[in-house]
Amino acid sequence: MKDHTDKKWKVLSSDYLSKEPWFTARREKVQLPNGNIIPSYYILEYPDWINVIAITREGKFIIEKQYRHASGITTYELCAGVCEKEDASPLASAKRELLEETGYGNGAWQELVVTSANPSTHTNKVYCYLATDVEKISEPHLENTEDIDVYLLSPEEVLSILESGEIIQATQALPLWKYFYEKEKNKLSRS
Repeated sequence: MKDHTDKKWKVLSSDYLSKEPWFTARREKVQLPNGNIIPSYYILEYPDWINVIAITREGKFIIEKQYRHASGITTYELCAGVCEKEDASPLASAKRELLEETGYGNGAWQELVVTSANPSTHTNKVYCYLATDVEKISEPHLENTEDIDVYLLSPEEVLSILESGEIIQATQALPLWKYFYEKEKNKLSRS
């Protein structure tokens, strides 16, 4: 296997094309370690994101459904959101988002996987958590830009919508597939 540990590109110039809350983009001129130059490389700056596989004490998955304008579709999703600067950690962001969007909280939390939507052009990471034994503790407190329906689904229903492609957000499908894979792997190791 070839060693790729020291392959960082040299930034020759960098300028911002846009600095909006949800569209911060910059163009860089970069030089690769082999000497090649890319005159225009585009980078999208995003804050880190979180998403949560939340399962109630009764074993139901908390799944959201909402319209996504860029794709023009309404889709099933996990609870997800942005890590705000005032949040102490991605875990704090995850707990806040779950409570705000669904009214559920408490329970046992663990980090399931950290991924990236696109490390080629995006600056952020996506922290995926598993929250078990959560309970309803308040009503949702949606932002004025959110219109979210919340469903409580069985594991079989979640697996069905995942298999049918009704959860298309890659950074949400990945932790769900990992969750179901690990459940199946644990069953096999016990038999």
